[in-house]
Amino acid sequence: MARMSTAALVAVGLNGAPVGVSAYDGSTAGPADATVRLVLQSPKALSYLLTAPSELGLARAYVSGELAIEGDPYDALTLIWSDRIGELSWADRLNVLRNIDPKALRWVDAPPEELGARRLRDGLRHSKERDARVISHHYDVSNRFYEWVLGPSMTYTCACFPREDATLEEAQEHKYDLVAKKLALQPGMRLLDVGCGWGGMVMHAAKHYGVQALGVTLSRKQAEWAKEKIASEGLGHLAEVRFSDYRDVTEGEFDAVSSIGLTEHIGKANLPAYFQALRARLRDGGRLLNHCITRPTTTESNHFGGFIDRYVFPDGELEGVGTIVSAMQDNGFEVRHEENLREHYARTLAGWCANLAAHWDEAVQEVGAGRARVWALYMAGSRLGFERRTIELHQVLGVKVHPDGQSDMPLRPDWGV
Repeated sequence: MARMSTAALVAVGLNGAPVGVSAYDGSTAGPADATVRLVLQSPKALSYLLTAPSELGLARAYVSGELAIEGDPYDALTLIWSDRIGELSWADRLNVLRNIDPKALRWVDAPPEELGARRLRDGLRHSKERDARVISHHYDVSNRFYEWVLGPSMTYTCACFPREDATLEEAQEHKYDLVAKKLALQPGMRLLDVGCGWGGMVMHAAKHYGVQALGVTLSRKQAEWAKEKIASEGLGHLAEVRFSDYRDVTEGEFDAVSSIGLTEHIGKANLPAYFQALRARLRDGGRLLNHCITRPTTTESNHFGGFIDRYVFPDGELEGVGTIVSAMQDNGFEVRHEENLREHYARTLAGWCANLAAHWDEAVQEVGAGRARVWALYMAGSRLGFERRTIELHQVLGVKVHPDGQSDMPLRPDWGV
C-alpha cells in the first residue's frame, strides 16, 4: 500500500462515507463541509482503529477519548454504517502502521471500561452469582445518571407511542397500560414483575389497577430507588420491590407475570427453565407478557466479544422471536398474541440520546467521561439498529391454560389501547 496521510487512511477505511477526518499529525481528509468529523487525538486512536474489528476498534478509540466525534454520534454512525468499514487485511494494516506512524505499532490496552467488564465473567455463565455481577455492572451505575437519561418515568425499556407527537413520558405510561390490559389486570389481582427495574410496572399496576404487585431485580440501586418511590407515592400497601433473583421467588398463584426486558439476560440454553419457573408462579388461567429485544431471524447466532458484550451487557443474548415463542409453547404456555414494537424502540432511544446530550456535563461528572461515551455510542447504535431492522422488540402474550383447556381469554383481544 502506498504511503498516505493518517487522515487519508481513515477516510479509505470509511469506505467513502461523507465524513470529515482530522488527525493528530495535522492531516485532514473528507468533505470540508462535513456535518460529522472524526478527530484522531493521538497514534493510539489509529492503533485502536486498525488492530480490532471495525465496531470494536471504533468503540475503543471513542470510549478512551483518543477519537472525538464532532457532531451527533447517531449521525456519525448513520453515515459510516457499513459491513466493509475497517475491513483491511492484517497485512495491509501492519503496512499502513509502519508507513504512517511507528508509534501506532505499539499494543494498546483496551480502555478501563472494557477491562473492568472482563472481571465479571468468572464462574458459570448465567449462574446466579455471575448474573448478579453483570446486572450490577450495567444497572448500578448511578440512579442520578439514569434519571437524567431516562427521564421522570425511570423506565429503561421500549416505550409505546400512542401518537406521532407523544412525549417519551406519555409513551412509557402507554406501554405500561398496554401491558396491564394484555394481562387483564383487575383490582385485587396479584402481579409478579420479574426484572422490574426501578419499579415502573409495579407502581403503575398498583396505582391504576389496584393490583397487589411484587417486583424483583438483581440491581441493589434499582431496588433502593424503587422502595423510596413506592413509599413517597403512598403505594406501600400494594407495591413491593425486592433485591432478589426471580428464581428465588417462593410465592405462587399469581394472576399475571410481566417480564419486561429480562429475557435478554437469560441465555438461549436457559429459556426452558426460565419459562417453566414463570409458569410455576402462575395460577391456572394466568397470563405472562414477555417483552424483549430479539434478532430479526432465528438463524443468526450470538457472537460474543463485540462492543455491546464487552462494554454494555456482558453475557447478554438475543434470540429470534420464533425461538421465544417456541420456548413458551414447549414449556407450558399457549401463545395468544404477538406484537413487534421495533419502530417504537428507535423513538425511545432517540429520546434517551437527547436526554443524555442535554445533561452531558453532569453525566460526565457523575459517571466519568468513558462511561458516558459508552452510553452515547451504544444508544445511538441501538437506535440505528432498530431503524434498520438488525434488532427488533417483541411482546408475546401467553396463558397457562386450565387442565381442561380453558384459557380465560376473550374471543378477540380486549386491551383496546
